[in-house]
Amino acid sequence: MMKIKTAKNSPYPIEVVKDKTYYWCSCGLSEIQPFCDGSHQSTEMTPLEFVASESKTVYFCGCKQSANAPLCDGMHKTL
Repeated sequence: MMKIKTAKNSPYPIEVVKDKTYYWCSCGLSEIQPFCDGSHQSTEMTPLEFVASESKTVYFCGCKQSANAPLCDGMHKTL
């Protein structure tokens, strides 16, 4: 099993648009963090779909360890 790469030890604040779909990188390999660029294809990982319920700033997980993925739950503070 592949070890997930930590992309960043803090969240990514992103302005999302209501009803727009975003694909969060779950493997940590993407060059366009926090979103997927297809780099996971060499792994068993897949991106996680996120549909914005409203237009606002959300905090996407950068450490890839959140129990609330794709959103940050503060796990990076314990790593």
